[in-house]
Amino acid sequence: MACNKPVQKQMKKVETDRMSENVNPIMNSNQKEERMSSLVLKEMPEFKLEAYNAETGKFVTVSSEQYKGKWAIICFYPADFTFVCPTEIAAMNAKLDEFRKMGVEVLAISTDTQFSHKRFVETEPLLKDLRMTIAADPTGQVTRSFGVYIEDEGVALRGRFIVNPDGIIVTEETMAPSVGRNVHELIRQVQAWQHAYKTGEVCPANWREGKKTLPVNTEIEKLTGRVGDYVTIEEILS
Repeated sequence: MACNKPVQKQMKKVETDRMSENVNPIMNSNQKEERMSSLVLKEMPEFKLEAYNAETGKFVTVSSEQYKGKWAIICFYPADFTFVCPTEIAAMNAKLDEFRKMGVEVLAISTDTQFSHKRFVETEPLLKDLRMTIAADPTGQVTRSFGVYIEDEGVALRGRFIVNPDGIIVTEETMAPSVGRNVHELIRQVQAWQHAYKTGEVCPANWREGKKTLPVNTEIEKLTGRVGDYVTIEEILS
């Protein structure tokens, strides 16, 4: 069973011919929903993009190749000079040292140009101490390959992907533009995935460092049908 074991290291390559239909950030009965398969358990799509490195103040080139063998977070956001986006970027930046301590690379991407990114960082007060790199995908090709492109508007949904050192996407979170994401939950997810990847154990709901994991790698017979003997609902919710 899938929930009994960590992600396997050898997975299929992501399909390149993904279905594409028009989609708006908030769906209603008169709009068509874009139907795409999830990228979870598939290899991260390959990419090569121009970017702005806010830590050095330089334009750089980033590619999927540089994340091989590393934990990575690929974080799409709708657009520069908007409202929720700088709050998300600032929150990620505030936790950048924590991500780096965990050995995690962080890359933000939008469909703006690298020149727009530079100006955005220079003018938005929330980004005055930014150290992150923001990649430019003005054609939408990479955003589309990750399945988070809004065709009608030429911008990205709030798509966030955790990639393990084997290049496999283990977490995919996509939200409409109106609500920002929680960086504390992202850190918890990364910690859980790193623990599962390293130990072969699995992490129950709400798991965080110091709480019980489920040792399915060594005690699967005892745990089968009896998880409640090992961890209580009070412990799960604590």
